[in-house]
Amino acid sequence: MVVSHAHIDHVRDLAMLADTRTQQGGDPLTIVSTPGTIDILKKHFFNDRLWPDFSRIPDQKSRTVIFKKVAPGHTIEVGGYELRPVPVDHTVEAAAFLVSDGKVSLAYSGDTGPTDALWPALQDQEDLAALIMEVAFPNGQSKVARLSGHHTPGTLEKELRKLGSKRDLPVLLFHIKPVFQREVEKELARIKARNTTILQLGDQFLL
Repeated sequence: MVVSHAHIDHVRDLAMLADTRTQQGGDPLTIVSTPGTIDILKKHFFNDRLWPDFSRIPDQKSRTVIFKKVAPGHTIEVGGYELRPVPVDHTVEAAAFLVSDGKVSLAYSGDTGPTDALWPALQDQEDLAALIMEVAFPNGQSKVARLSGHHTPGTLEKELRKLGSKRDLPVLLFHIKPVFQREVEKELARIKARNTTILQLGDQFLL
């Protein structure tokens, strides 16, 4: 399980996954993320207060959860894929991930607002096929978006200009706040000369 950052909407299901895994006696659940995110999960989530520390259950020799840290700029192999985190800007430590099967790669960013390190990394990835990117609020909520570390269609459009030679890269959008769905969709439609798609539940893509 690859985790971009430790906010509850991105990690809440880890609780039930770990609980179910220990009851069924399956293989350990490996949680992969950057060091700061792993530290938050250990201190504030799997801490025997909010939720049991499944990294010690049932015992040290047969743990239900295994934490695996990977520093930004380093590559780790997970499930036959190579993953490399790239820092993005959010209200807590957060990362995008470049995922490669050795033939083609995909970039995924969890929550982020305007950021710097991601775009040069995307430009340098020669086999990049698509970017999965968030956009959460409409332009009229730009202050809230800025304070909470999210995109509006306006800030997203400015950021996509940083793709440079990869300006035609498919950009798959998610994380729109439900109450603003229609408003954000209308504003996204005004972004011209961009290969953008709003993701829907159940969408599948061949790379």
